[in-house]
Amino acid sequence: MNPFIFGEAAANNNGSWLGTLIYVVFFAVLILVFYFMVIRPQKNEEKKRKALLETIAVGDSVVTTAGFYGVLIDMIDEQNIVVVEFGNNKNCRIPMKKAAITEVEKATIM
Repeated sequence: MNPFIFGEAAANNNGSWLGTLIYVVFFAVLILVFYFMVIRPQKNEEKKRKALLETIAVGDSVVTTAGFYGVLIDMIDEQNIVVVEFGNNKNCRIPMKKAAITEVEKATIM
């Protein structure tokens, strides 16, 4: 009995259901491995990112997706836009989407 026979030859074989069962089990295991190694960790990362973006506040130091370091100076919640101030020059303020923030360091109160 060859489990790798397809088509009519497999249909005429008495043990062909065993070959089909092996394929079904193999693909089910493959799908489970794919889910636990790719999809599930990605969902967990998305939950962490969403929680991070919900906790940001004015005064926090942030890093953007472009790698720029800045300080959050204003938030417009209705549009999910934040205004970030970059560098020592206080005139460099750029509005951007909240989703462009990758890291947050909370402001310390002295």
